[in-house]
Amino acid sequence: MNSDSDLQIAGDILEVQHLLQPAREHPSTVSEFVGLARSIAADRARWADIVRYDSASRWYHRLHQGPGYEVWLLSWVPGQGSGRHDHGLSAGVLTVLEGELTEHTERGTRSLGAGAQRSFAPGYVHEVVNDSLEPAVSLHIYYPGLTEMPMHPSQSAPTAVSAVPA
Repeated sequence: MNSDSDLQIAGDILEVQHLLQPAREHPSTVSEFVGLARSIAADRARWADIVRYDSASRWYHRLHQGPGYEVWLLSWVPGQGSGRHDHGLSAGVLTVLEGELTEHTERGTRSLGAGAQRSFAPGYVHEVVNDSLEPAVSLHIYYPGLTEMPMHPSQSAPTAVSAVPA
């Protein structure tokens, strides 16, 4: 039988600090981007006064930028939608801050109320619409930053357009 104690195997617990990774200044994993979105959502003072509503088109504002990622704030008046699209080479996190949005994918339709989050990989095709009678606000994080948003008007081949967050 081995007589090693936990202290001999693991070392002095008070010395473990040298083994811990320093906190990162910027997120780099999906879970860290989801956490960043949640922290921004919870900090209403950071975004609520910035939001504008435009009846002619969706309003959007780059809220923050870090190494390799962008954070966008979008507003949606009733009836506004993104069109069917993907995000090129970018992965992302969508978080509904206020109101309700509907997401349409090839797998079906889902209602996203305040607090709902969706994370997606590059090439994920969806359409987001405000089907409700009230305005909505959403937060979008793209990593790497959004450079294209190919539209998918039907099941045919996508056509590329300039990067407008959705």
